[in-house]
Amino acid sequence: MSFNIALSGIQAINQQLESVSNNIANAGTYGFKSSRSNFASVYSGDQAAGVEIASLTQNISKNGSLQTTGRGLDAAIQGRGFFATRDAQGQTQYTRVGIFSASNEGFLVDSAGRKVQGYGPTVSGVMGMMGDIKVSTGQIPAKTSTGVTYVGNLSADWKPPVTATFDKDDASSYNMVKQSVLYDSLGASHTVSQYFVKNTAPANTVTVHYAFDGGAPVAATTTLTFNAAGQLPPVAKSGTLTLTPANGAAPIPFVIDYSGTTQFAGEPTTTTNRSDGYASGSFVGVQLAEDGSVVAKYSNDQQQVVGTLAIATFPDEDSLVATSDTSWSANAASGTALYSTPGVGLAGKLSTGMLEGSNVDITSELVGLMTSQRNYQANSKVITSENQMMQALLQAL
Repeated sequence: MSFNIALSGIQAINQQLESVSNNIANAGTYGFKSSRSNFASVYSGDQAAGVEIASLTQNISKNGSLQTTGRGLDAAIQGRGFFATRDAQGQTQYTRVGIFSASNEGFLVDSAGRKVQGYGPTVSGVMGMMGDIKVSTGQIPAKTSTGVTYVGNLSADWKPPVTATFDKDDASSYNMVKQSVLYDSLGASHTVSQYFVKNTAPANTVTVHYAFDGGAPVAATTTLTFNAAGQLPPVAKSGTLTLTPANGAAPIPFVIDYSGTTQFAGEPTTTTNRSDGYASGSFVGVQLAEDGSVVAKYSNDQQQVVGTLAIATFPDEDSLVATSDTSWSANAASGTALYSTPGVGLAGKLSTGMLEGSNVDITSELVGLMTSQRNYQANSKVITSENQMMQALLQAL
């Protein structure tokens, strides 16, 4: 009987060594969770019959340390939760490894090629439906400009121009010229020239003349009237101007907003000069924001939020079933996944440009390895002793 008990001990220790070896081997694996072998006694009736590995306990709830990668599509969860992914068979699997990329099909995928699950783009303040995150990897269309925002300081030290009659080709007939860029419906850019002229009377006014794409000045002008403090009224805009492109694109009606422009002494300055349109752009990459937003970037310097990562939490995450060293699936014991965005509810916050390392404690594993070795030697000694006893008994017969 003692021979069988010792043999069962050796077999159980071998299984424990497999668990310890796997932990040590994956000490450098991102998102790996260590496991522990649980021994249990085996009985035959009321007699002890040996020992076995009754179960493996995963240490899922203990987080690994964060490791900086600097990659825009790497992310780690600080706290509870898992990234949700969908494999080719449509099965949902959960992982702590946030290594993402955009696939050739235009989906956000993890390092195993599974489609990452999240919420669609927000429309009118309402977050999109849960599902695959689609990344627009082609061209985005141009946006026609509707306005220009110009903010600067039109110096109070200006003198009225020497030449009283404005002429865009005569620099002595204006104090300053600034160009702004507009985009038409085809994405082509156009130049709007603004010529600022200090008026003799009233002295606190500046008239702005306009010309499009280097052509002759248009009839419309804007007069900016400053108060005694050198400020414009709260809303100071030009009338509606219309630029008609020569390339067949639709006319561009637009307004220039001068709110915030001042008339202080000193050098004239420009702090803001931008339009709200842009040319068409090609996809150049995607990155993650700390709120879980998936941001697609394009060659025209535009960005679009194409989705938001979903974080899954469970009533009992330690009961998840391992499908690989870094992936799990839900079952009845773990409970149904509860989805939210990073940092909301029970879901942990997101750290971008970082990955979660293994939670293996090498020191503890090595101590366990030495303990297993001693237990193995002890059981082997039992078998050796019983063998010697049997030989002695046979020789005595």
